[in-house]
Amino acid sequence: MNKKIIFLTGTRADFGKLKSLIDKIENSKQFDCYIFATGMHTIKKYGNTYGEIQKYNYKNLSVFKNYQDDTHDLILAKTIEGFSNYVKKIKPDMVIIHGDRLEPLAGAIVGLFNNVLVGHIEGGEISGTVDEIIRHSITKLSHIHFVSNKDAKKRVIQMGENPNSVFTIGSPDIEVMKKEELPDINIVKKYYNIKFDNYSIFIFHPVVTEILDIRKQIKEITNAIRESKKNYVIIYPNNDNGSNIIIKEIEKLRKNKTIRIFPTLRFKYFLSLMKNAEFILGNSSSIVREAEVFGTPAINIGSRQKNRTKNADIINVNPSKSKILDAIKNVEGLRFTPKSFFNKKENTTELFYKTLLDKKIWKINLHKQFIDLQR
Repeated sequence: MNKKIIFLTGTRADFGKLKSLIDKIENSKQFDCYIFATGMHTIKKYGNTYGEIQKYNYKNLSVFKNYQDDTHDLILAKTIEGFSNYVKKIKPDMVIIHGDRLEPLAGAIVGLFNNVLVGHIEGGEISGTVDEIIRHSITKLSHIHFVSNKDAKKRVIQMGENPNSVFTIGSPDIEVMKKEELPDINIVKKYYNIKFDNYSIFIFHPVVTEILDIRKQIKEITNAIRESKKNYVIIYPNNDNGSNIIIKEIEKLRKNKTIRIFPTLRFKYFLSLMKNAEFILGNSSSIVREAEVFGTPAINIGSRQKNRTKNADIINVNPSKSKILDAIKNVEGLRFTPKSFFNKKENTTELFYKTLLDKKIWKINLHKQFIDLQR
């Protein structure tokens, strides 16, 4: 009998990263694939992006709306309840989750309390914000760790995880950037009605522990964007607490003819835009991942991606108009050599699938023990 695997996705971004893995399981004769779409996928303001998943005609897709006008602790509770009901119905052998948001946290909790193996993708990363706390919490709740690189593996083991449960497979989105053909930039521009030749990308997410400063931060940044007199493709922040403040200031830029604003973008279309951008500005993980791979100059604002990368080419600035304008001047005309600190030898999707085919992984003990580091 085939083993059942549920992939939990809460955003278009994480679905883009999971898609190649989902497709591999969907087309496998050894596994049955299930997808549980929730979170930002179900929010109209962000485009109801579960519709993008539906277009792929997966055999087993369930959509669960977990967001109302609630605080994130209550949304987490709703997600746990909804996913728990789904898990009890499907009776999976494994749940696959990604990253550091509340949806994968809910998935890990549900898996743990229902005696289902939990596989976590991209654990062991660091950033210095509440996202990092959530990511490490998910690591401790998970049984199997699919990490991106040797540093992440070292951190997961440092947290007391069994080295035999940690598998370095690289990063799924890096694989897409390196191995899959991205849409032609002219097709992307036509699709999104982006009429300027040269442009930069701006994405700024709220840091929930800095909620009192968000209004001041985004005003400084949007003033810098205006004064830079450059063309920008601006993408809405995630839906963390404080996002409405950011969106309100961003919307004040909409009438500017040098700016195009979008709630969300198709993953591969976004990658094509990133690859061809003059630079990226903000605090998205794209600054420390995608920009690095493409060689796109990156200006990281504030604390959200603190400690996330060793890339010396990134310019780190505080959310100050003058500092941001100086950084923009410093990156004008630059292009860096594409590079990556991720697994380079093998295919991430194949490594992931090869791991699942190994009978040993299905015998990993659900009752975890803390493993002390060897002295």
